[in-house]
Order: sequence, then structure tokens, then C-alpha cells
Amino acid sequence: MARLFGTDGVRGLANAELTPELAMSIAASAARVLAAHDRSHRPVAIVGRDPRASGEMLEAAVVAGLASAGADVLRVGVLPTPAVAFLVSDLSADLGVMISASHNPMPDNGIKLFGEGGHKLPDGIEDEIEAGLAAPATRPTGAQIGRVSAVEDALDRYTTHLLGAIPHSLAGLRVVVDCANGAASAAAPEAYRKAGAEVIALHAEPDGVNINEDCGSTHPGELRAAVVRHGADLGIAHDGDADRCLAVDAEGNLVDGDQILAVLAVAMAEAGELAETTLVATVMSNLGLHLAMREHEIALRTTAVGDRYVLEELRAGGFTLGGEQSGHVVLPAHATTGDGLLTAMRLMSRVAATGKPLAELAGVMRRLPQVLVNVRVADKAAVAASSAVQEAVAAVVEELGDEGRVLLRPSGTEQLVRVMVEATAEQTAQAAADRLAGVVATVS
Repeated sequence: MARLFGTDGVRGLANAELTPELAMSIAASAARVLAAHDRSHRPVAIVGRDPRASGEMLEAAVVAGLASAGADVLRVGVLPTPAVAFLVSDLSADLGVMISASHNPMPDNGIKLFGEGGHKLPDGIEDEIEAGLAAPATRPTGAQIGRVSAVEDALDRYTTHLLGAIPHSLAGLRVVVDCANGAASAAAPEAYRKAGAEVIALHAEPDGVNINEDCGSTHPGELRAAVVRHGADLGIAHDGDADRCLAVDAEGNLVDGDQILAVLAVAMAEAGELAETTLVATVMSNLGLHLAMREHEIALRTTAVGDRYVLEELRAGGFTLGGEQSGHVVLPAHATTGDGLLTAMRLMSRVAATGKPLAELAGVMRRLPQVLVNVRVADKAAVAASSAVQEAVAAVVEELGDEGRVLLRPSGTEQLVRVMVEATAEQTAQAAADRLAGVVATVS
């Protein structure tokens, strides 16, 4: 059977795949597993959600599951995923539960779990929780049943934390923020205004069904136009749960996660904050990021795709900055997971401190054309073992030399092989990707 937990928790179509019964069972099992690991006190769990309609139903189920297993519950309402992770640490809780499907369409929902300190749970603990779903359990009664209360100052705690993590006021900046009608709708405008910026908010009126609908980091078109129309210094685009962000410069050009990483890496290196003068990114980061870091004498360590793997490398090496092209950026000195608001505020702080426009700062990296072709195959293992594919890849690598890159990566969820090619010219990258895709298609 497929593992219930994916790389980012449990996710599925709400009330069909992710039912209230399943949500309640996951929460109860998580509480029992944590209690078994530490019997010194009754577990305390933070529960938050994004504003999609099914979150109300799933929150009720999660709260009931936790309390039924003897855990006390602190409800924090609609908040970004990184706020829930922060509050686990700030309130000395044992568990954090975030109900969100991030950038997915509204009908989906998900459950993300954070352990002590606000860190994502290790695979082994997730496996114990999953195994516990089918295990018989004795339920507490009487005074041993968990109690439920609300944290009224949850948003204030989170924004105060963010304000303490930026080196320079945002005074003088005009920013347009697209909140994706999601979890950042209240938090992002408030945090940016408290930091001194003039804020124009877009898509900050969630109604339960409009989350991620033609807005946010997956649909930045309206934000790009709004930045130009309002004469703003920059724009920020969040996704549904605000664990990531993309940016837009004053001319309306998109600034992606790789470029944000480049700006922050250079700033942190100058300030002596970049541990080991090293940046952590994934294998999908643009070759332009590699070249920019090489020029600034910053080492770049790469991981598999997924913020989980970036986090593992950051913790293993004691590094202080990592992230993905998608806009997941992790600053371990201030957060245990990707935090779109923190990322945006650090980026805006750099703009304010230098007096340079975002376009100039982002120009530290030239984004090379990147072409991705998905090839449906019958057997991903056969492609990986094929000498014909290996020879074709070697030939393209030799042709591109130092001015290009090739990556073949099997999908983790589908029978697909992803062929990615970068080159200085888009037509060169497209031709090479099509050629390799053709070889892959003939193998399986």
C-alpha cells in the first residue's frame, strides 16, 4: 500500500479522500504517539488552518481527535503554516497541526504536522502515526480528556516575531501584496505595515472558496500589472498557506525563488550571516544561480526536490539559508520551515537598506532559459538503467559544456520522467530537451 504521508503531510480531495473520520484518526494517533514518547505531561497541540471551506469541518475533526486522545488543544484560527510552526515553539507545545493544501485548488485540503520546536516530523514518527490508525486504543475519560481553548493573540505573537527578524525598517517602500485569498490575508498586510511599508493588498478577502483562484504565486499576472499601475517599489505573491513567496520588481517582472535566494545569499554573506559561506538549493535551481554564487565565492549545495530535503541539509550542515525555485525559502535562525512572510520581509529589508531597486538587486543572477519536458513511460527504472539514455545525456552535456545543464528526474507520484535542459539560448535548450525526450520515449 502507498504511504499515507507524502513529502508535505497528508493531502487529498476534502470529504472524499481526506475525510473528517481520517482527519480525526490521524490527530488521535499523533497525540497517542507523542504521549508514548514522553509520558511526563499531557501533550499540547496547536491547531491552525487556511480559510478554505473544508478547513472548518476538518479543524473540528482534528480538535476532536486530539482531545479524545488526551491532548490539550490550542486553536489559533486562520494563520500561515509557518506561524503554526513558530507557535509550537513559542507556546512550548508538543505538536502543531496545520490544515491546508497550500497552492492546491480549493476542493483539496491537507494535514501537516510539526513536532516539538516547530520542526517537521521525521519519517519514522509519521510511520508510527500511520500504523496507529489501525491499532486499538483505550480512550481517556473524565478529567483525562483533553481541553480546548483559543489563543487570542496568535497573530500578534507571529508578527512580533517577524519584526524581530529583519535588519532594516521597510519605511519608504510601497508594496503590493497578493495574499491568494489564503492564510496570509490578514497576516501579511499587517506585518508589512507594522514594519513600515505602505501596503496595497490584493486578493485578501477569503470567502472559503476563492483561495488560489486565479491569484497568488501560481497566477501572478494581476500582481505584475498592479505593481506598475500603483507605482510600487515591488510586489509580493504568496500561496494559499503562505509558506512561500515570489516577488515582482517595479517594472512588473517576476523575481522567482532562485533570484530571491541569490539576493539574500549575497546580503547575508556581506553581513557575515551566511554560515560556511554556503547556500542550499535543489537540483532544479537554475544554472544562473550556480553561476552567480560562483562569481560571489559562495558555495552552493544541492539536494533532491522538496523543502524537506533542503531542511535536512540545512540542519545537517548548520547552514543558514536554503530554498527552492518555487519560492520556499528557509532561514533557520528565524524559522523551522519555509516562511513566505519572513522571506518577503528580508527581501524588502534589503531593498530598503541599499536604496537599490529590486530589479538591480535581482540582477546579481541571470536566469538561463530552462526547458522541462514530461515524458510518460511504462517503467521509470528501465529508463534509469538504459545505456541509450545515458549516452544521449552524455552527448548533450558535452555539447553544452559549462553553459548548460541536463537533469533527468523520475516523478515521485506518476509514471513520468522529467527531462530538464538549461542553456544560454532557449532554442538550444528546447532542441536538446526534445531530443532527449525522444530517446526516453523509445526506451520504455
